[in-house]
Amino acid sequence: MYDYRYEPKRLIFMIDNKSFYASCECISRGLNPMTTALCVISRQENTNGGLIMASSPLAKKKYGLKNVMRQRNLPPKEKTPGLYRVDPHMNLYIKKAMQIKEIFLKYCAPEDLHTYSIDESMLDMTKSWHLFGKEPYEVARKIQKEIHDTLGLYTTCGIGENPLLAKLAMDISAKHRLSMIDFWHYVEVPDTVWKIKNLEDVWGINTRTADHLRRIGINNMYELAHSDPTLLHREFGIIGDQLFAMSWGVDRSIISQKYHPKSKSYSNSQVLARDYTNQREIEIVIREIGEQVAARIRAHHFQTKRITLFIGYSLKQRAFNDHRGGFVKSETISPTNSNKELTTELIALFRKKWQGETVREIGVDFGKLIPDTEQQLSLFSSVESQIKQFKFDRIVDSVRHNYGFTSLVKASSLLPGATAIERSNLVGGHNGGNAYE
Repeated sequence: MYDYRYEPKRLIFMIDNKSFYASCECISRGLNPMTTALCVISRQENTNGGLIMASSPLAKKKYGLKNVMRQRNLPPKEKTPGLYRVDPHMNLYIKKAMQIKEIFLKYCAPEDLHTYSIDESMLDMTKSWHLFGKEPYEVARKIQKEIHDTLGLYTTCGIGENPLLAKLAMDISAKHRLSMIDFWHYVEVPDTVWKIKNLEDVWGINTRTADHLRRIGINNMYELAHSDPTLLHREFGIIGDQLFAMSWGVDRSIISQKYHPKSKSYSNSQVLARDYTNQREIEIVIREIGEQVAARIRAHHFQTKRITLFIGYSLKQRAFNDHRGGFVKSETISPTNSNKELTTELIALFRKKWQGETVREIGVDFGKLIPDTEQQLSLFSSVESQIKQFKFDRIVDSVRHNYGFTSLVKASSLLPGATAIERSNLVGGHNGGNAYE
């Protein structure tokens, strides 16, 4: 059990933009997000006909749409005459998210703002809320109103005495209230947190964890709060301790105390538009991704000492290979950020492990980063050629930064199987579009 007298008492606002992508699309068309049936569909080939990325509240209610459902599961157009089906415009969503962030920073200091995702943010209002109203509900309503009046977007706000309670208030109850605001306190945990029946509804509990809990006889949050902490620790380790704390509404994290990982890396991965079996085509994509990540570490003035290649098999290949999903291969190398050196090493890793399997996903990671303050020369090529390669990579980076990626591409990126040019217009794997109003 926890004694709430000794737990930190903050005032946290967790604010979510309701059906964010769909709402942005509605507003850009002069439509009301709450009274318009609209869904945003990613029509990439690698999603087997497209995924529904977002649906407006009316589309969910009227047509039973869900986010991340297949486009092929949509009712036919003749049965959904009032449903708008639109492409994503990621640049628009990013622009709106930045405008919302500017509004948040009117109410709290930058260190007290945590952007949880593109459409959710946490604000620690402990020090500032009293500057904007007589009580927290009034301040939350002011923020909601400013976002709506400025951008046309509707928001849900959960308020809590710590980040966990604020998140749960937003996810569980605020969205069902007319004001779309709710406040969860420590003293109300038995009437709020312990009333949650579905474990998966709780922030931080995924399906796998929930199934594990059910196997040991814990089916809801009340049972979790009244279980044996030593049993949870034995089953889950430190995660078990966290689960027990969550069931009592305890979260001691402070937003302003940011976590900085000791070891940083840069990576990128692609789910391919089709199954790849041709070695040359696979290696073209490996090179393209490798060069993309290499450009990122150069832009941040790093060199890498460890490269990692991930290859994911197709579903058919996984069934044939006794459900093995692919392979991951890492190697320590001499520090470098050279395109040629890094892609040569990546392709060598691929050739060591690949045995003709059908490939559907490729990922590259560069870790063990060190500052890019010196160039280590190789004994196996001339100094002049290495300096020339060093300068060449940075000239290409500069041209692409000023004129776009497609202003300068290798001829191999025009061959069958190449993906770099097509993906240069994507943001987060989806159509970037224009940040139109």
